[in-house]
Amino acid sequence: MKAAVYYKTGSPSVFRYEDVPDPSPGPNEILVKVEAISIEGGDTLNRLQGELGSVPHIVGYQCAGTVLSSGPSARFANGDRVVTVGVDGSHAELRAVPETFAWKVPEALPVEEAACVPVPFGTAHDCLFEFGHLAEEETALIHAGASGVGIAAIQLAKGAGAQVFATASSDDKLQRLKELGLDEGINYTRDDFVAEARRLTDGRGVDVIVDSVGGHTLQGSINALAYRGRCISVGDAGRSAAERIDISSMRPNNQTFSGYFLGAELLLRPSAYTMIAGLLETIGRGDLKVVIDRTYPLSDAAAAHAYIESRQAFGRVLLIP
Repeated sequence: MKAAVYYKTGSPSVFRYEDVPDPSPGPNEILVKVEAISIEGGDTLNRLQGELGSVPHIVGYQCAGTVLSSGPSARFANGDRVVTVGVDGSHAELRAVPETFAWKVPEALPVEEAACVPVPFGTAHDCLFEFGHLAEEETALIHAGASGVGIAAIQLAKGAGAQVFATASSDDKLQRLKELGLDEGINYTRDDFVAEARRLTDGRGVDVIVDSVGGHTLQGSINALAYRGRCISVGDAGRSAAERIDISSMRPNNQTFSGYFLGAELLLRPSAYTMIAGLLETIGRGDLKVVIDRTYPLSDAAAAHAYIESRQAFGRVLLIP
């Protein structure tokens, strides 16, 4: 099969488009013909400085396609359309994954949109509700609103009856997010998001903050919390080094800080699998929207990663084998 591989971590230029051996599925795995690959933020971070599970290495969490062979269970049959997640291996023409990390794609949902669902929508849902306990008429602040998790979280929070704020790097992105449910946007390149969050809540602060940026932004998120507010840290998209954070204000304000990783939930909490299946059905009915910015051929993975890192993308960027 063909795959986008690299032999060392680094900039997008490390990618090579090469022939590699076909994967061999184990007894509880399915072999999938990949038809659409959603590039996740973690994919670019792993390519930059992650561990090499093999050399050459095939990066990538998430993709969708058609089952070519399945294991002994009745969960999938040859010919089923599925979306899959895994620690790596999505940037290729074929992928072998455990059945427990794959979901059937609803009939009405295009495979390209299905490829964008489990990681961003599952992460957003858990951050808001499983860990953030977001309730109707509360406030939510979503960092990196134009990202996959951001776009998902804005829609989910609005659907739950919350007042929704988000940060983004341009007024144009914030305006487009209003079509998805955003109430108030904060251009972080121009405005202090902590001060803006306080202003928008009449000084009270925000009930739930989903922080996918990390670095120094994380301290600001804690400072922007309301009494009994909840901050969920879900990534380091800002690419700045981790910093010590001051949590001295959290105890007297009965606030909560949580870290989140979807992979652990899928391994240890079976209801997370069901939650993602439900999100696929909801998106298939048209009640939530997947936003795809643009697509690239798999052979052009370097350009696709470079485009994401330019921070121009609004929504998902796909690779098509």
